[in-house]
Amino acid sequence: MRIRDMNWMQVEAQLGRDDRAVLPIGSTEQHAYLSLATDVVLAERVAIEAAEPLEVPVFPALPYGMTPGFMAYPGTVTVSPVHYFAFLRDVLESIASHGFRRIMVVNGHGGNTPAKVAAYEWMAQRAGVQVLWHDWWNAPATMARVRSVDLVASHASWMENFEWTRVVGPEPPDVQKSLVDLARLSTLDPRATREYLGDGNFGGRPRRSDEEMAGIWRTAVEETRELLSHGWSVPAAPAPAGRDRTGVKPGSGV
Repeated sequence: MRIRDMNWMQVEAQLGRDDRAVLPIGSTEQHAYLSLATDVVLAERVAIEAAEPLEVPVFPALPYGMTPGFMAYPGTVTVSPVHYFAFLRDVLESIASHGFRRIMVVNGHGGNTPAKVAAYEWMAQRAGVQVLWHDWWNAPATMARVRSVDLVASHASWMENFEWTRVVGPEPPDVQKSLVDLARLSTLDPRATREYLGDGNFGGRPRRSDEEMAGIWRTAVEETRELLSHGWSVPAAPAPAGRDRTGVKPGSGV
């Protein structure tokens, strides 16, 4: 049910069955020893695994987000809020224009969270369209599972270290890093941020066991799927009699 594996005719047929869609969004930014695309990889993967049994299509993840503080780390890409908000609204508008009425945004990057306001502002101007914003890593059940493993976990630490976010290269030193002072961090420019953070890990060990990580991942997928199934404020409107949700009369071509 990935949009990249479908053609437009299959999407049109899908709209006659279900008006839900999922849009993952992430960021390309430093994650210490992990992939610069960690937020993209995790947002898209949790969305796909959650949506697949429900047969809900998942759009390709938006790969860039708002991360100005990490611009002293090579490979990081940031987008200004005014451009990001406008871009996100255009993407949502496109998806809704085809007949998707329930759109779940699966966000993988904390810096993107302010865009939730833009998404809801857009929704308020579109009668009959719902947007469900889901910060997957920070959702209640998932975060509780993380805290049950280790109270010290943050950006670029073990809590984002999955098999699919690792890269070939030197292993990080297996030491417990103290949590950074977020209040202080918020006052620093990019160069000072790099000097303060070092490798970029906000706190915690760089890695936990794959068994522990698998348990956290199962919780994240299940929590995302539950929201995609039952998190909507109102149920989907039925397709008009004799027409699918695209407004096209079946078999008529008009």
